[in-house]
Parts: sequence; C-alpha cells; structure tokens
Amino acid sequence: MSKASSSTGIEKDFGVAVDRTTVVDGYSISFVSIRQTHDLAPILASLPAGHCTCPHWGYVLKGKITIRYGDHEEAVTAGEAFYMPPGHAPAAEAGTELIQFSPADQLAEVEQAIMAATQPSSSP
Repeated sequence: MSKASSSTGIEKDFGVAVDRTTVVDGYSISFVSIRQTHDLAPILASLPAGHCTCPHWGYVLKGKITIRYGDHEEAVTAGEAFYMPPGHAPAAEAGTELIQFSPADQLAEVEQAIMAATQPSSSP
C-alpha cells in the first residue's frame, strides 16, 4: 500500500500557497495550505488554454475555494469534497486547507506553465 501525509512529500512554495505533494501510481496527492487570498484566473488566462487543463478531486478541510468555469462558478467549503474538470480557474481564501488528487503528469504541465507565467522576464 502506498500512502501520503501532510508531513511527507515534496514541498512546493508558490508564495500565496504551499503544497506538500507525494506522487503515488501516477497521481499527485497534495496537501495544500493557502497563505493569502488569491485568484489564479489572471495567471491562468496568460496560458495557452486560458485556464487549468488538469482535473482535480479533493476535500476542503478548512476555509473556502471558489472555482470559476466559463458559464458559472461554484464554492466549496470545509467538509465538502469536490471534482474540478479541466477548464477551471480557482480562487481561495487565506487559511484554507485542502487535500487534492490530480494526474501527476497533467499537474506538472500546469505548474510549469504557472511558474513560467509568474517569473519576471529576462530581457536585455
């Protein structure tokens, strides 16, 4: 049996949030702590697809996330499980904690694109 916990895995510091992620059988299990209220829509809009292309399943332990789609938005609060199909842009409140499951290869692609979009350009 494979397992993960919030004290294991690789820590990824995104500034506004910290993920502690373990990959098990091709899926990322991420324990996410939101430090600052934020909306990923502006960053995702700069990506080729204009939104997150990775599906996610998860459970909100504390706080609230809001997921925007092209035609509506949904809020998920503490004690609720969720599924986010591709084509979303999430926002989260400071203090939110959640566990998220995602296909590891798809999540890595989105995270790389987000990191590239948030890096200062190095023009001469």
